[in-house]
Amino acid sequence: MKLQYQLNAAFTALLLIIMAVTFYVVYSLILNLLIQDEQRQLEQKGEIIVSVLDEAFISRENIRGFNEFLQEQDLQLFLYDRGQNMVHFSTLPTSVVTGLFMNNDFSNPNEELWEYGNEKYVTSRILIVPQSLGLELILLTPLQDLQIVQQDFIVRMLIVFLIGALVAIGLSYFLTRKLVTPLTRLKYQLKKIENRDFDEVEPIQASGEVKEVAQSVYDMANELQRYISTQRTFFQNASHELKTPLMTIQGYAEGIKEKIFEAEEEEKGLEVIVSEVNRLKKIINEMILLAKLESEEISYHQEKIALTDLINKVMERALPIATEKGVTLQQQVEEQLYLIGDEERILRALLNLTFNGVRHGHSQLLITAQESNGQVQIIIEDDGEGISEELMPHIFHRFVKGKNGETGLGLAIARAIIEQSNGKIEASRSNLGGAKFTLSFTRD
Repeated sequence: MKLQYQLNAAFTALLLIIMAVTFYVVYSLILNLLIQDEQRQLEQKGEIIVSVLDEAFISRENIRGFNEFLQEQDLQLFLYDRGQNMVHFSTLPTSVVTGLFMNNDFSNPNEELWEYGNEKYVTSRILIVPQSLGLELILLTPLQDLQIVQQDFIVRMLIVFLIGALVAIGLSYFLTRKLVTPLTRLKYQLKKIENRDFDEVEPIQASGEVKEVAQSVYDMANELQRYISTQRTFFQNASHELKTPLMTIQGYAEGIKEKIFEAEEEEKGLEVIVSEVNRLKKIINEMILLAKLESEEISYHQEKIALTDLINKVMERALPIATEKGVTLQQQVEEQLYLIGDEERILRALLNLTFNGVRHGHSQLLITAQESNGQVQIIIEDDGEGISEELMPHIFHRFVKGKNGETGLGLAIARAIIEQSNGKIEASRSNLGGAKFTLSFTRD
């Protein structure tokens, strides 16, 4: 069953249950309320009649006067003598009076409902002053009259309930349709993702949590498309990076084997082979390291790292290559700064970024460590040509390298290490004129 039908069925069932409970409670209470209201009205009428009787007829000898006065009232009533336990007068037929008197205890003031045959009567009793007369006025209303009012009320209530139910079910259908329609459209978008038709995935109009899920699906599709594209580019670049040194090695090896080189050229060929083998070894090792970093196979040893010591180690290891390139290393490190992470891994990331800056810088490389907005920031910037606008969005992808780049894996490894250390890395243009890499870490 479709979700829309399930929601409508659940809402309708809940509505019917609520209506049934409400109907039962109202049906049970309405008759009692009608009886109580009728008793109050009878009591009010009785008190008016008794007040008139008290003023006009004040002795038992005037019972005949009582009877004549009561006969004029358009009410169902008894004039009951408590002392003699007898009815002096009634506006009801004699057979009904006899039946009621025989089937009910007139002397019991707590008996509010009287029965005669299939009929029931609601009663209200009022004493006639002076109480020494022992006379009591009893007014009656057939319960059937109240039940007719009850049934009329229930019919009207059922009509209101039915109209309300139809409106509620219609509103439910409209709301569930509004809720389910985006989900149906989302299903089609997921089908496109399943078929890898990422270019055809479109954002859908929705609201609330459905909108958030739809946006997540749309972002996921874009990320999958980017990932697959990156993987495709990775394999293309990897094959190119590996094929070039292998072809060089193969060419010199076959030349040496066929004795086509002179002794001096043969020696040079062997040096090239060793150099290309070392290059291959470096590329493969970095590929393996990057794969481990991204698959979280490497365990991180969390410890408190003083930034002063960490930056000093970076400067010491980068000094030889910087001196060779004629690049001056500078540092600006705030005191008492630290971060939590794996010192060996973070050092590797900083060295990759520093070596990258030394290779591309003209004369200067600056490393800054500071606290900003509750975060520890490490900034590495050079005065080289900087990163081109076309390369900027892809600078941390594998085998993406600029001019004078080596394997194209150093920045990808640095990003993986920083992100595994709960940090963030960004690339931008430095005020020195070259590239700027900003690393941000939380204090704890």
